[in-house]
Amino acid sequence: MMRGSILLTALAAWISTGLAASAAETVKVGLIVTLSGPPAVLGGQVRDGFRLAVKNLGGKLGGVPAEVIVVDDELKPDVAVTKVKGLLERDHVNFVVGPVFSNVLMAIHRPVISSNAFLISPNAGTSNFAGKQCNPNFFVTSYQNDQIHEVLGKYAQDQGYKSAFLMAPNYQAGKDALSGFKRDFKGEIVDEVYTPLGQLDFSAELAKLAADKPQAFFTFMPGGMGVNLVKQYRQAGLASIPFLSAFTADESTLPAEKDDALGFLGGANWAPDLDNPQSKAFVKEYEAAYHSVPGTYAMQGYDTAMLIDSAVRGAGGKLSDHDALRANLKKANFVSLRGKFKFGVNNYPIQDFYLVKAAKRADGKYETEIVKKVFTDYVDRYAAECPMK
Repeated sequence: MMRGSILLTALAAWISTGLAASAAETVKVGLIVTLSGPPAVLGGQVRDGFRLAVKNLGGKLGGVPAEVIVVDDELKPDVAVTKVKGLLERDHVNFVVGPVFSNVLMAIHRPVISSNAFLISPNAGTSNFAGKQCNPNFFVTSYQNDQIHEVLGKYAQDQGYKSAFLMAPNYQAGKDALSGFKRDFKGEIVDEVYTPLGQLDFSAELAKLAADKPQAFFTFMPGGMGVNLVKQYRQAGLASIPFLSAFTADESTLPAEKDDALGFLGGANWAPDLDNPQSKAFVKEYEAAYHSVPGTYAMQGYDTAMLIDSAVRGAGGKLSDHDALRANLKKANFVSLRGKFKFGVNNYPIQDFYLVKAAKRADGKYETEIVKKVFTDYVDRYAAECPMK
């Protein structure tokens, strides 16, 4: 009997040790987004959407306790590199989630994908990483940058507009934006203007726009840049020229733009009035928690947490099994707030895209609302160049 007791005691100690080791393991996520200056609202939405998902999952990801370390990249690529190296080397994160802006993505991409962590972008989706530079350790939960803007190019073409004036900030996402618009729009481009990133006074550009008299105006101007542009556009008396944009009049900027943005059209992969149960629940919970209307940034932050949850769960909680984590990230076995969601060969989403418009709700809050679906199960144009299979 004594030998049996010893064996049972040893077995109990082994089980206890195993459970303790399991309990001690934590999924570490480094969330690097812009939380400084006028664009801070964008990073704030990504952060809040991600946190809401983790809260709904009981503070766990894949059933494993989660630690989310939030850092501000300050919209400075050099600062972002320093901070992401800290997440990797000091905090030993399993996943880096971010950033918001494409110039920051370009800077942190190599340090992360060459480490033991996965990089998941909840917003920036540059063309180069969708094509020949695609990588098995890099995933995007938003879109390829061009796609949102292609919605407006196709709309302008379908409307029969013969000319357009284009404007965007002078960085990769701005270039992708104008490239995306021009892909389907076959009319005359009367001018193509690139402004410094962070510019807030557009009087010179709007004076030129007024002189050129195009049939449509297309712009990509996120955050505080967009707020100023929308207000100055109205003040300049240019509202008779259709205002087409992406991320210029959305949930991140509408609280400041208010009625100045009403009726302006945009492109999106989701809107707060999307009719599915999970999206409706998310909007209600987000508004209750943060007292603001969620935009695509928040939705994509939430979906990113759900993606990680599905990957860790699919890998049996084994964070050291990178092959299993990667395979389960690729499966995207979660219910997306936008409905249909799967990854293409390049780890960028295949999804639907909509024409949306800025609107004012009955409760006085502002949001974008779906006008119509423009693309269904849309694969980005660069996926064919990706060597991954």
